[in-house]
Amino acid sequence: MIRVLLADDQGLVRAGFRALLDAEADVEVVGEAGDGDEAVTLVRRLVPDLVLMDIRMPGTDGLEATRRIAADERLSGVRVVILTTFELDEYVFEAIRCGASGFLVKDTEPAELVQAVRAVARGDALLSPSVTRRLIAEFAVRARQPKAYPRLSSLTDREREVMALVGQGLSNEEIADTLVVSPATAKTHVSRAMVKLAARDRAQLVVIAYESGLVRPGWLG
Repeated sequence: MIRVLLADDQGLVRAGFRALLDAEADVEVVGEAGDGDEAVTLVRRLVPDLVLMDIRMPGTDGLEATRRIAADERLSGVRVVILTTFELDEYVFEAIRCGASGFLVKDTEPAELVQAVRAVARGDALLSPSVTRRLIAEFAVRARQPKAYPRLSSLTDREREVMALVGQGLSNEEIADTLVVSPATAKTHVSRAMVKLAARDRAQLVVIAYESGLVRPGWLG
């Protein structure tokens, strides 16, 4: 059972998401929060698998709430998906950097929302290749100087290669095609890189890829 917490200051939005998700046999909404402080409190008490977090809420917003959740080691298994009205909301970039596993626009089709919840619960990042490329481009502008990541030295050459491809927005299948390996092998390399770099999920690999300079803006095409 996938346990979900809803955080949105609009009761009607929460009610809509609850009705949709509770209708699924493998999903259960375990709590609702109307602001960031309440969201963090409930996450610490309920420890859900996933939080659907509105980014713009009164008081403590979704960005700060996401930062607090990601920084709490006891909540390392909790995934946060940012809800936003606009796909390119400037705060989405920072939310990913703070530890969010991806984002959804609020007018996402119901079936896509359910599919997204299941994907993130599995540990996948909710970032399409096109969105990943825009994220990297945005990050590259903000972070002119590469950030040191000592753990990068623990990666094998192939793992670094795979991580760079993840950073460019390629799926496991596309990485497999590029390197002429099986999708299972590509997934294994991605997983090993995540473990070695202590990355929460695929989204965090993307962040490390650009912050470390492993992926450069010129690669985006």
